Amino acid sequence: MEYLAILLFVIIFILILRGYPVAFTLGGISVAFAFGVSIFAPEQFQMSTFYLLPSRIMGVVNNYVLMAVPLFIFMGIMLEKSGLAQSLLETMAMMFGRVRGGLAISVVIVGALLAASTGIVGATVVTMGLISLPTMLKRGYKTELATGVIASSGTLGQIIPPSIVLVLLADTINSSSRGAASVDVGALFSAALLPGIILVGLYILYILIKSFIHKEDAPSIPAEEIKEFRGDNFTAKIIKVLFLPILLIVLVLGSIFTGVASPTEASAIGAIGATILTIVQKKFSFNILKEVAQETAKLTSMVFFILLGATTFTLVFRTLGGDSYLQELIMSSNLTPLLFLLLVMVVIFIAGFFIDFIEIVFIIVPVVTPIFNAFGMDMLWVGILIALNLQTSFLTPPFGFALFYLKGVAPESVKTNQIYRGIVPFIIIQLIIVGVVVFFPEIIFISK
Repeated sequence: MEYLAILLFVIIFILILRGYPVAFTLGGISVAFAFGVSIFAPEQFQMSTFYLLPSRIMGVVNNYVLMAVPLFIFMGIMLEKSGLAQSLLETMAMMFGRVRGGLAISVVIVGALLAASTGIVGATVVTMGLISLPTMLKRGYKTELATGVIASSGTLGQIIPPSIVLVLLADTINSSSRGAASVDVGALFSAALLPGIILVGLYILYILIKSFIHKEDAPSIPAEEIKEFRGDNFTAKIIKVLFLPILLIVLVLGSIFTGVASPTEASAIGAIGATILTIVQKKFSFNILKEVAQETAKLTSMVFFILLGATTFTLVFRTLGGDSYLQELIMSSNLTPLLFLLLVMVVIFIAGFFIDFIEIVFIIVPVVTPIFNAFGMDMLWVGILIALNLQTSFLTPPFGFALFYLKGVAPESVKTNQIYRGIVPFIIIQLIIVGVVVFFPEIIFISK
């Protein structure tokens, strides 16, 4: 009767694809399905099993690691309000202005800096879309290149720590491992750093090659304009703009990597640091604080409601024997660990076309984690691969959220199909990185 668990999984997946709210679909359908099974097949499921649910929910709510989620969200939204992105983009654009594609390169670098400071994809894409897209189009950049650079750079916060997706991924892997080796959030942050840096480097390399082959697609900034902006104190401007965000990055990530603070404690440092930076930028006010607190509460509530729904789904799925059935099925199919890994990567990539990364983390990851453990695979390595793969879910049409964010702030002249075409090279680059980490797993341990 294990097919009942698979049927539950399929029903929930179809309903989510049809647009029903994820949190209530996960929790509500699981309870309704379990109630039906308890009536028509009571030997498979007893409603008394739900006595375990309150303790599991309290385990989620009391999870010390998950306290980092609202604090990192607060940090990201507060930095968005600080006006930091605009100052960084203006300064970086003039630093690389003489190079063809220099403005696009500056967007990638600023995206990486914001990723290491915030990790909020929506805020980064919207901010850079508002500030840099009109400028890039005005300077003659090809629309596809401009939109592709902005959307892909905005998603760097998914893999460059501190990343909310890495926090959620580590917690989901640990809760699904059933006593197997756990994945430390700090170790996941450390392992993600080098792949994230390589990804940034490949973005820049692509822009340079594209600008060299098609010079008209990414013109340089006139020398007179650069000279006028730089003035006599350009070095001081660079230091002023870069010092505070880099200091914040060093404080947050440095405290984690050196073991001085846990990710949760570092997130508190980041939240305070972002507030101080906003004050220094003279953007802080009570209304700003109120807006940031409200947005943080909304996003945190969304994440935790989905997490609680996923907890309910996992309880029913496991009680019906779904995880054991899948594990036996995979093991008896004679799939090698590498083939199973590649199969999961393909499934996650395709799912990313239709559903959000949070849904993938809370639906697919708990199902496949016990099988990875049965194969004896390093879950730190698997976690990084999943995180890199999840980053593409923000970019793959038709439901890539980064594309929605960018389209919402783009000028009317920018068409949806131009955004879709522009993002294709960057999706290919991300898949190349996934392949590199699959076949050269030692890359994630260099930065540990």
